[in-house]
Amino acid sequence: MAEPQKYLPGVEDEAGDNDGPRHDPRMEQEAERIAEALVFASAQPVSETYIASRLPGNADVPRIMARLKALYASRGVNLVQVADHWAFRTAADLSFVVQTDEQEVRKLSRAALEVLAIIAYHQPVTRAEIEDIRGVQTSKGTLDVLMEAGWVRFRGRRRTPGRPVTFGTTRDFLDHFGLEELRDLPGIEELKGAGLLSGRVPSNLHIPVPVGEDDLAENEDPITQLDLEELGLLTPKGEEAD
Repeated sequence: MAEPQKYLPGVEDEAGDNDGPRHDPRMEQEAERIAEALVFASAQPVSETYIASRLPGNADVPRIMARLKALYASRGVNLVQVADHWAFRTAADLSFVVQTDEQEVRKLSRAALEVLAIIAYHQPVTRAEIEDIRGVQTSKGTLDVLMEAGWVRFRGRRRTPGRPVTFGTTRDFLDHFGLEELRDLPGIEELKGAGLLSGRVPSNLHIPVPVGEDDLAENEDPITQLDLEELGLLTPKGEEAD
């Protein structure tokens, strides 16, 4: 006589109840409510790691966030993904409604915009490479403005003589420009359509696809404590410089 099959929690039977994890609708709904509250209460994008730490151990965070994203897709606020973080943002077509006269508009010089575009598309990139692409010298002040805005950061150090610092964009850059990841940056045709490229674009023009935001290139070393001290970002005691 065959031994009765034992019930395993979270596993469904062969008749259609044993093909995968059991999803308890009540537990999923509660997990969605918790995730929704965590993102709503934060002024900054919330990481999936943080959300997972506040949910039951077997919660499927990507599934939960995808369901919430679909739920808010047609609302006045949307749940948007910024790399592996999530945030609530005003629907793009309603942004004019919530603008106020007191809202500070961050304006960048043409030089700063050019440098930001080069860093976004060519990262990781050194200051010398930025100047080579632009054809003019780049002042330290221009890079300082972009770093103070929170859109550009030191990525690492190139494994070449002098070990120059490499620059890359930040998660705040993605958030500000409404990008989920770097691969969402517009291509040549999109830039033409927006009037940002003239019709006389060289046929051999190539817009590179940057590597992942947190991925170091093969010829790149991570920034260390000593590097930060050398760059004047930290004092020798490890404290931030004034």
